[in-house]
Formats: sequence, C-alpha cells, structure tokens
Amino acid sequence: NNCSGFLYFYLMNFYTYIIYSASINRYYTGSCSDLKKRLQRHNDGATPSTKPGRPWVIYWFEEFENKSDAIKRENQIKRMKSRQYIESLGGNSAGLSVPI
Repeated sequence: NNCSGFLYFYLMNFYTYIIYSASINRYYTGSCSDLKKRLQRHNDGATPSTKPGRPWVIYWFEEFENKSDAIKRENQIKRMKSRQYIESLGGNSAGLSVPI
C-alpha cells in the first residue's frame, strides 16, 4: 500500500545530534533519521572519523520534521567551530528523551 509508505515517510523524524567521547575528550556533530542506529554505528567503528573515540555517548540532540532542517542545523553548529558553543547547548538539554 503506497499510502502506508508515504505516511511512514511523512511521520519520520530527523535529528541533529552531538556525541561525546570521554576517551579523547571530543565532540562530533551529525544528523540522521534513526539516532539509536546511528550511535550504534559510531560505536561499532563504522564511521572512520569517530572510530578512535569509542565509546561515544549522546551529548545533545534536536528533532526535526525533515532531513533538510536537520542538515541545516548540523551545518550551523559546525560553522560555529566552537567547543564553548557546543557546551552552551547544555548536554542532554532536550530532556533526555533520547529515542533509544
């Protein structure tokens, strides 16, 4: 049924997220449609840029209705090039409602 596929896509949420690695004391910013799976991929070593920092934990995230807005927010955070800005977001400020 095409309608159910459309409804699933329409209801799909997207996330901009920041993960943190205590072992290397670094943050990583990204966006995705499934936060739980994405964090697992980071921790499985599937992402070369985050492989050395395992384990990673969710530091902060925002939820969006579409992929474009999530990517725009990701790029905005990355353009800041500021650890101070990331930390000002107040880790887990989204109410710890991490969809995991």
